[in-house]
This record gives sequence, C-alpha cells and structure tokens, in this order.
Amino acid sequence: MKENFKILAQFIKDMSSETADIQSYLFVKDNISKYHLDIDINSKALKNKLIEVNTTLKFNDKEANEKKSHFEIVYATVIKINDEIKDKKDLKKIILCDVQNKIYPNLEKTFLNLLNNSGFPDVKLEKKIDFEKLFNKQFN
Repeated sequence: MKENFKILAQFIKDMSSETADIQSYLFVKDNISKYHLDIDINSKALKNKLIEVNTTLKFNDKEANEKKSHFEIVYATVIKINDEIKDKKDLKKIILCDVQNKIYPNLEKTFLNLLNNSGFPDVKLEKKIDFEKLFNKQFN
C-alpha cells in the first residue's frame, strides 16, 4: 500500500522538566503514579504540500498539590502530503493517526528518557495510545 505522506524531518522542538525543590521532588517521587499523560496534536500548513505537525505530551498531577513537577515535550514532524490527497478528512487522518503511529514509539522513548533523567526512573506509560480509535471517536 502506498503511503499518503512522507516524513521529511522529526525533532524535539521543546522539552521541559520542572521540579521546584527537593521537597517537591520527594513528594512527586511518592505520588507520580497519580500523574496523567495528556496529548495534544496540532498542525500548520507550510508551502508545497508541506505540513508541520506538533505533538505535545504533558505529564501532570491533576490534583491541586503545591508540590508537583511538570513534564512536557513538543515533538515536531514535517511531512509532505501526496498530491492525490484532497479530502480534509483524509488529511486529518494522516495528521492525527498515520503520522502519530509512525513517530510515537520514538516520542515515547524520548519522553521516558526525560522522566528518567529528571530523577523518575520507574515511570512507565502503561496505556498505549490508539490513535485510530481516538480519531474515529472524534470524527465519526
């Protein structure tokens, strides 16, 4: 099957790990299992059928704790869309599913390295993200 896009570049656009002090670190170390992963995907058209896709992962405590850490990565992917793609829904599926399925293993590994290097080596992202299911839920 012919792919409808080609990845021209992928890179970390922004990366952040914030822990205010040692008390916060110790608190978070004991409570990091309560943190939630959020994902946000947006895109902007460049020129010549090129699109920049930014995938943002945030790992936060949803509870209102004073002691908390914040972890975030923005991963940029530049893709070229095949000329045959005209339908907006096909384009959305490429951006929200197909590109994500290709880049996510590398993005997840990079994000886990950020957490590990921030002093939280035991964090695992238990749930695998089903981009097809999310897309179908949103657009069908």
